[in-house]
Amino acid sequence: MNDGRAVVDGVELVWAACSDRGRVRPANEDAFLGAPPVFVVADGMGGYEAGDLASAAVVGAFAAHVTGPGVTTLAQLREALAACVVAVREVAAGTRRGAGSTVTGVALVEHLGLPHWLVFNVGDSRVYRHLASTLEQLTVDHSVGQELVAAGRLQAAELAGFAGRNVITRAIGADDSTADSWLMPVTNGERLLLCSDGLYRELADESIRAALTMSGAPTSAADALVRLANQAGGRDNVTVLVLDVRSGGRRPGLDGDSTASATPLHDATDDGTTIEVVR
Repeated sequence: MNDGRAVVDGVELVWAACSDRGRVRPANEDAFLGAPPVFVVADGMGGYEAGDLASAAVVGAFAAHVTGPGVTTLAQLREALAACVVAVREVAAGTRRGAGSTVTGVALVEHLGLPHWLVFNVGDSRVYRHLASTLEQLTVDHSVGQELVAAGRLQAAELAGFAGRNVITRAIGADDSTADSWLMPVTNGERLLLCSDGLYRELADESIRAALTMSGAPTSAADALVRLANQAGGRDNVTVLVLDVRSGGRRPGLDGDSTASATPLHDATDDGTTIEVVR
């Protein structure tokens, strides 16, 4: 268990993370980072030979390139993602099977003079937002199953039984390591959940929502989620990071909607990258 508390540019944050190898896997290939202004979960691939090294390389790159105090910038996050690719490919070069890693996370940035979350994702690890007992998935999986759903060839309810549900289409170290990213205003009282697929493969969204609603401090919530995933089978490594905003953001229901809705913001960057802005 890892937990912490910090105030970053007036935003009070409390967080906790828990990572477990589960009940089946011989080793834990997940890694996480809770170091304001950035919070990351990575799920390594490459088996016992390199999966843990790949996820550790991802976390290490963020620790080296996204530094405090204060908020970070899009440029620093790009540097971190580029460093992740280099580091994971170096790991892969020393193995027979190769290596890769997912990465998902949030970073505190300033946008239009206000604190925002920059949410980012490569692969099928996820970021959720919990506010007023409502749970929303903010990231979109880079997986064969999700692409079929987006194309209308598979129903979302059918994903759990889809044979290729674990096949991802992007990863750090793979040919396509492009990160998707979104901007979202920081809101008081919101609870963000970062997790590897070992959580949501075992627990339905309603079970995750209930655990986040009924748990008190982030430490209790993180522990409860990992315990429930193991009780449900624990067939994969499971890592969760629960992050609460105590103060310093906008007021829910007063300064804006209590739920997040994404709107594309084009030409947001000098290289043509599209960022979604959650208003």
